Amino acid sequence: MNLEQKIYKKLLEVPKGQITTYGELAKAVGLKNGQRVVGKIMNKNPYPVIIPCHRVVMSTGKIGGYAYGEHIKTKMLIDEGVEIKNGKILNLENTVYRF
Repeated sequence: MNLEQKIYKKLLEVPKGQITTYGELAKAVGLKNGQRVVGKIMNKNPYPVIIPCHRVVMSTGKIGGYAYGEHIKTKMLIDEGVEIKNGKILNLENTVYRF
């Protein structure tokens, strides 16, 4: 299994209504300071409906980028029950999924 597959497989554990951060996801697959690597891999996600890359946000709670636009990512998260205001996750600590 290559790094991309490991990251995508790990991301499948994050349930609807929760998010993870690029850093948490990197740590979960054994990457130290791998946030950028995870971001690049999320950007190339060939299965955006199956692999929920919209659930990966910045550690500050900001939504972060999304291949289909930040507004689409925001809408998808809100539809899953994540509270967002001004481009930031509200109640971040209770919304983050820990691997």
